[in-house]
Amino acid sequence: MKATIITQGRQFTVKEGDILSVNRYPETKAGDTVTIDQVIFAGEGETAKVGTPTIPGASVTAKILENKRGNKIIIFKMKRRKGYRRTRGHRQELSVIKIESINA
Repeated sequence: MKATIITQGRQFTVKEGDILSVNRYPETKAGDTVTIDQVIFAGEGETAKVGTPTIPGASVTAKILENKRGNKIIIFKMKRRKGYRRTRGHRQELSVIKIESINA
C-alpha cells in the first residue's frame, strides 16, 4: 500500500519499509516512534482514498533511525566593483526515518 503524507512541511509518497531523510523532529532521539496523521492519499488501484485535504483517521507510523546533519552548503554573496563579499555555511538538521506501517 502506498500513501502520500505531509511531514515537516514537505510531501512524500511512501510505502512500508521506505527510508527517508526529513527535517529533524524536535526533541526526539534514535529509536523513537513518530505518528504522522497528515495523510492526503492512501491505497492503490480501486481501493485508493483521497483526502479533502486529509483522510480522517488515517496515519503512518515511522521509526527514527538516526538524527544527523546534512552536507554543508556554502552561501556566497558578492556585489561587483564594490568590495562586498560574504561567505556563510549551513548544515541542515535531519532525521532518517523508516516507514513501519500505513493505517488507512
